[in-house]
Amino acid sequence: MIRAQKKPLSSQGLESEGENSQSLNLEPVVSQVFHRPLQDFFAQAEQVILGKPEQLKLALCTLLARGHLLIEDLPGVGKTTLVKLLAHSLGLKSSRIQFTNDLLPADIVGTSIYSPAKAEFSFHPGPIFAQLVIADELNRATPKTQSACLQAMEERKVTVDGGTYSLPDPFFVVATQNPREQMGTYPLPESQLDRFLMRIEMGYPDAEAERALLLGRRRELLLEELSVVIEPQLLLQMQEVVEHILVAEPIVDYIQKLLHRSRQLGGEVRGLSPRAGLALMRASRAWALLEGRAYVLPEDVQAIAVTVMSHRLNGGVHMGSQEGQILARQILESVSVD
Repeated sequence: MIRAQKKPLSSQGLESEGENSQSLNLEPVVSQVFHRPLQDFFAQAEQVILGKPEQLKLALCTLLARGHLLIEDLPGVGKTTLVKLLAHSLGLKSSRIQFTNDLLPADIVGTSIYSPAKAEFSFHPGPIFAQLVIADELNRATPKTQSACLQAMEERKVTVDGGTYSLPDPFFVVATQNPREQMGTYPLPESQLDRFLMRIEMGYPDAEAERALLLGRRRELLLEELSVVIEPQLLLQMQEVVEHILVAEPIVDYIQKLLHRSRQLGGEVRGLSPRAGLALMRASRAWALLEGRAYVLPEDVQAIAVTVMSHRLNGGVHMGSQEGQILARQILESVSVD
């Protein structure tokens, strides 16, 4: 991680600008009210997902920022277990959609069915009408079906036969994606990748965590024993607070410099859009809350930057996820914190 010059930003830029802002009022809420539930969440989660504290934190960060998460990795490394863990620990109504090449859009959003008794059509909602949706192996479905799911993610509502139906709140989609070199996959285009706030990889566990996994109980049994540690109402309050986390002018300048640097890479790489800048802001605010602060530091931006930028830099189908991560790190290393 790049070391930032904390003092000018935290002790001068942030505190002076925050004296008359909501950040001071939010400080007790963030550091005290939210501290214990978040601590309980991570303590419980790390009993199920072994050796992956960063992935757990990034996943919750995405949810607090009202974003959606894309997990790309090989089968069997814990992608679906992570999503089920979130649903159990946060008390969210969840549904799972297994994407295949014959899945239709109506299988996701629902359809209108004629009732002879009432002599009218009635809407039967699909599995997208849940607070937490597991879109398993999203890139195994055809582009038409993928777009039906991603439109609901963006608009948080669906339109069927002329009727518009709102999705529940909170609404969080966690999609898993197999590496594009595997057979039977349809790469997500750039415009659809941009709908995801973050893309993460689970990776293989280290030797110690893997041994504990092999000798321990089945993950399915552990999931059934989990308790709700953050109620949905408290989660909504956290999401609301995130929107008011202070981002001082020096932090905005830093994010802008990251955006501008990305547009100077040249070649096939397209620079980050303003929407990517907004994504960096939202994710940084959520990360600051997880760190127990009501204001953003450069370290918060750096902690989430690679996961927010990499899938927006890799040219979609033209380059793999590793190339996107390399480019994101190059941008971070080339931009200084003034």
